[in-house]
Amino acid sequence: MKIKHNLWLLSMIPMLIGINTYAQDWPQWRGLERNGLSKESGLNLEWSAKKPSLLWTFRDAGSGYASPAVAGTTLYCQGSAENQDFVFALDTQTGALKWKQNLGDEHVSYQNRGHGPRGSVTMDGDKLYLIRGGGQIHCLLASDGKLLWQKDLVQDFGGKMMSDWGYSESPLIDGNLVICSPGGDEGTLVAFDKNNGYVVWRTWELLDKSAYSSPIVAQIEGVRQYIQLTEKRVAGIAAKDGKLLWSVEVPGFRTAVIPTPICVNNTVYVTTGYNVGCLLITLSKEDDVWRAEEVYANKNMGNQHGGVVLINGHIYGYSDFSGWVCQNFETGEAIWSTGRSGEIGIGKGAVLGVGDRLICQEERSGLLAVAEASPDGWKELGRMPFPERTQIVTTDNMVWTHPVVSHGKLYLRDHDLLFCYDLR
Repeated sequence: MKIKHNLWLLSMIPMLIGINTYAQDWPQWRGLERNGLSKESGLNLEWSAKKPSLLWTFRDAGSGYASPAVAGTTLYCQGSAENQDFVFALDTQTGALKWKQNLGDEHVSYQNRGHGPRGSVTMDGDKLYLIRGGGQIHCLLASDGKLLWQKDLVQDFGGKMMSDWGYSESPLIDGNLVICSPGGDEGTLVAFDKNNGYVVWRTWELLDKSAYSSPIVAQIEGVRQYIQLTEKRVAGIAAKDGKLLWSVEVPGFRTAVIPTPICVNNTVYVTTGYNVGCLLITLSKEDDVWRAEEVYANKNMGNQHGGVVLINGHIYGYSDFSGWVCQNFETGEAIWSTGRSGEIGIGKGAVLGVGDRLICQEERSGLLAVAEASPDGWKELGRMPFPERTQIVTTDNMVWTHPVVSHGKLYLRDHDLLFCYDLR
């Protein structure tokens, strides 16, 4: 009887301590598939009953809006302090610093909107890749931050941005290539050999200035390609040689084109702020000729920089036109919206999808809310105040770093302050 009782207790341990039944690394911007979605399960996402506990706070992340990348028990991120950009690694169990590597003079932001890096570190095996606000791209050893190679997108490649906010792109690793967007009349995109930084190709047919979005990789009509937003358009670039396969000019693109595009099968969804809205296009190919056709273009979603997620056929995110929105992906129809007047008390900000839940983070205060990802309306499951605000003063004082969920932990950042919460 005692043996049976002990076996029963052992079987109950995962339930009793809330062990994550499925955990993921978060190795790059917007996660494994660059879609802002986590597939982790067994998490506490019912905050009205019990809020997650704060495990640790790291206070030396410096200035910048880079969000963390996580592999196993190591977190990688960028920041700047004392006029220097740096990259650092933390132990995710304790928040202890593993190493820190200075990279060079910090990027001084436009109108003091927050100095330092904007993009996430991209992890690939034993190496890290990152782009700093001034346009420098680095390859480093993950074990200690040792520099392996670096390039300057402005000085070496004539890079040009659409405006003055600084490079915000997170580099994309695909096979042996590193893909990024210097912009300008020498080619909007460039592919480097990830091992040595040698140039493999540039987009000789696409010469737009760079925007602030990060590219994604897709396989469409049997052709591997990179989809990226520029100052003027959304475009598809052949992975093998940088050839421009297709492009669609988007009227109204201006100032800062930021959100990452979403691709499903042969359709591409794009949204941005500054009164633009959203666009869905469908792609087809006959022989070697590509055709891009508009499915819809409307203002049911106009997302500036908090990003959107696609869950079960619906787009979720904050629209400058109508607040938090659920939009039918295929038709563009607005299923519901919360309105901009603040009825729900969670304003404009970033969104992260975890299973069938949304974690929404308001930019002005950092306030977080969990809601169901449901076409039946805004259904909130609790909220949590931001634990503490930075003392670094900027023009806007916004919480613009996107939250991250990895291995049962929630990571939040406000410049020099980086917080880790237990979601198990």
